[in-house]
Amino acid sequence: MAAFPTGVAVITSLDVDHRPWGMTCTSLCSVSLDPPSLVVSLRSASPTLDAIQEHGGFALNLLHARAQTTSHRFSSGDPERFDQTEWELPPRARGPHLRADAHATADCALLSTTVIGDHTAVFAEVKRVITRDLAPAPLLYGLRRYARWPGPAANGGDLDATR
Repeated sequence: MAAFPTGVAVITSLDVDHRPWGMTCTSLCSVSLDPPSLVVSLRSASPTLDAIQEHGGFALNLLHARAQTTSHRFSSGDPERFDQTEWELPPRARGPHLRADAHATADCALLSTTVIGDHTAVFAEVKRVITRDLAPAPLLYGLRRYARWPGPAANGGDLDATR
C-alpha cells in the first residue's frame, strides 16, 4: 500500500481522565453519505484507540501541507506531543482540534469496531466538520514520502486522462 498516495490525518480523542491522545493515520476512507460516516484503521495496541473506545468518539484532523512536523510527532509516540502542538477543545468536540495544522477537522461518534489482524477498523459517524479556508493544500503521503496537493488544473479542475 506504500505505492498508494493518500491524505494524512491525526486522530485525537480523550481518555476517561480527559487526557488527550492522538496518532497519525493515513488509513481512512469515506463509507456513507447518509448518514455521513467513515472508517479509520488503527493499530489495535494503540492507547489512542483505547481512548476512542472509552470516550465514544474522536476528532479527525486532516493535515495541511505545512504540517509534516506534526505528522512525524504524532507517529513517533512522543508522550509530549500535545505539549509541542497547538490544540484546542471547542464545545461539542469529540477530541482535540489541531487548528494550526489541519485544513479541516471532523468530529466523529464511534459506531463500531472490527479487529482485523493487528489493526482495528473504527467506523464512525461524522457529526460536524470545520473547514479552514485560509489553510494551504492538503498533506499527502505515498511511496514513503510526503508531498503537497498540486495546484488547480488549467482546465478548471477536471481531470483528463488523455493528456
